[in-house]
Amino acid sequence: MYKFALAALAAVTLSACADETTSYTAVSANRVMDIVNNTNMTMTHFYASNTSQSTYADQLGSSVLPDGRYITINFDDGTGACWFDFKARFSSGQELSARVNVCVESRWVYS
Repeated sequence: MYKFALAALAAVTLSACADETTSYTAVSANRVMDIVNNTNMTMTHFYASNTSQSTYADQLGSSVLPDGRYITINFDDGTGACWFDFKARFSSGQELSARVNVCVESRWVYS
């Protein structure tokens, strides 16, 4: 009975964390992710912003991310936010956007 109660509590907690409208503020949440480029193009820009912000910051700076490579980024911006908007721009001019829970995902692959 005790194990069942703990499992039920864990399931409720995890389902609450999956909802982007829920604020997940656990200090232990890992917000480090690998951003992987498997597109056959060079990623020229990678922008990320927590969903409550209106501006994006280019995480690559003056660098680029060649095909087949990855970059590890810590998305902990001090706000406790888990949901981030990503936007990747490639050498072809193509842009791909996604909304990602960085507290749950540890790897995001563009392909």
